[in-house]
Amino acid sequence: MLGFLVRLLPFWVREPLLILVGSVFGVRIMYLAHRDGEWVAAAIGLVFLVFTAVRVHTVARALRARRAPAPAAAVAPAPQTPLTPPTAPAVAVAAQKEPNAWGQAVAAVAVFAALGAALWLGPHLLPSDDDGAPRAASCAGGEDEELPGAYRKTPRAVTGDELCNALNRPDLAQLLGTPAETATAVSGSSGTAPLTDGKVAQPEAEVQFDTYTVNVSATYNELSIAQYVKLMEYGEETDVKTLSVLGRPAVLASDHTMKIEINFGGGSGGPVEQGPPARTLSVALDAKDRGGYYDITVWSTSGALPDDGALLDIAEKVLPTIPERTV
Repeated sequence: MLGFLVRLLPFWVREPLLILVGSVFGVRIMYLAHRDGEWVAAAIGLVFLVFTAVRVHTVARALRARRAPAPAAAVAPAPQTPLTPPTAPAVAVAAQKEPNAWGQAVAAVAVFAALGAALWLGPHLLPSDDDGAPRAASCAGGEDEELPGAYRKTPRAVTGDELCNALNRPDLAQLLGTPAETATAVSGSSGTAPLTDGKVAQPEAEVQFDTYTVNVSATYNELSIAQYVKLMEYGEETDVKTLSVLGRPAVLASDHTMKIEINFGGGSGGPVEQGPPARTLSVALDAKDRGGYYDITVWSTSGALPDDGALLDIAEKVLPTIPERTV
């Protein structure tokens, strides 16, 4: 179709167009081939340049033919009288009516030179997505992952991928007080709670930054926040603080993470050690506190922690976006 349209153009528009396109593409392809060391691309660029040279030869031959004097046709002069002005020769009249071939050629070259320049300089002038800036990590899709049986028995249980998409927000770093950071790793898993024989669904998601790591999990058991607070009184949790988040019972507590060393080269790993401190906000799944809760935990390898306001901001932004799955 394109070739048919090109053939419909006048000679002095079509040929300069083909010369311009062939030279631009030929030189560009040859440059890219030289830069990347691709000899196949170099052969293609050479074909374009040879094609351009043939078109240049055709135009040069046509110009020489136009410049050659044509034999003048014998035209009998019309009788002149004092009242009739002298008439111009027929050849001159025909020349005046003939389209200006040079004007067509110059116009075609100007138009397609602008197009060629736009194609050539566009990648350098337009903003590029690959500007060297680090890109935020994204959640891996796991729609085809087979969920444990506990999820089929818990209609409202969300998956790890859904938690990951809710947690991996563009403003999460800003909520943590480190707006210049970008997520370096994200993950989501649809597992079950330990020591429950796989009967309690416990999906979780995690987003890592250079400074902080945020983990969100949902536990679908019958333990209420009120009962959870009583258990904390007998545990090692410190700085316990009860409050309300989104109209639901919640509790803030501090604890230490565990540090586990794994030796992939063989042999036994190091002992389980106490890791950096972590701050956790536990929020009931519903306002009536009928059992189950979300845990939002933040920690850092340096041991520094954001203030509790950051955890509350994360909960108020993330929890309403977590869907409730039904089966």
